[in-house]
Amino acid sequence: MRQRFVLDTTALTDTGMREKEGFESICDSTNKLLTFIAKARLKLDISCYIPYPTVYNELLSFLKRYNCDEDVIAKMDTWLVKKTPNRYEVKIPAAIFYEYVLTMRQKINQGKKLAEEYLWESSAITSKLIGSKSSGDIEKEIGNLISRFRERYRVTLRGGILDSEPDIDVLLLAKELEAGVVSSDAGIRKWAEKLGLRYVEASKFPRMLREYLKAIGESED
Repeated sequence: MRQRFVLDTTALTDTGMREKEGFESICDSTNKLLTFIAKARLKLDISCYIPYPTVYNELLSFLKRYNCDEDVIAKMDTWLVKKTPNRYEVKIPAAIFYEYVLTMRQKINQGKKLAEEYLWESSAITSKLIGSKSSGDIEKEIGNLISRFRERYRVTLRGGILDSEPDIDVLLLAKELEAGVVSSDAGIRKWAEKLGLRYVEASKFPRMLREYLKAIGESED
């Protein structure tokens, strides 16, 4: 059976993958991984897809932000198959939709409780400092509190959910093509597993391609 993979942006940019493989930068990791993908396509008929335009534009913005060479972008355009998922035809089980709504409700309730907790703490800090500290000191204390709130809010609400169009497009396209998903995103992993999709950690994808190529006597250079 022909192998297909749908790549999330993190498949090429994940920090853990870069450290594990010894890649120096996002440009380096993207360039070398695309070389593996090109060889896998030519030698093993393995195709790697990227949802268009959502994930493609996200990845392109990363490459431009880090001043990657035009050759790297040309490589991406050549070896990653750009495809828009058929959002009107891909069927998702009602049980998945039902569970996702329940998950989001739980997240919203957790966010509300977290906000209430920090509102009370803000009130206590303000009451304590008024009269004994300058307005600048009070603003600094509240600013630190807001920073802590934002971090906890992000972890609480975004962990394990699909919170962007690119995330959803990765799963829809993988479902449409019966392809594996390559990502390091916890939300994509969770819902890929619930949809019965093959999931490959971004940190393991380069090694997997190298093993495939090694099996047919192909060097990785």
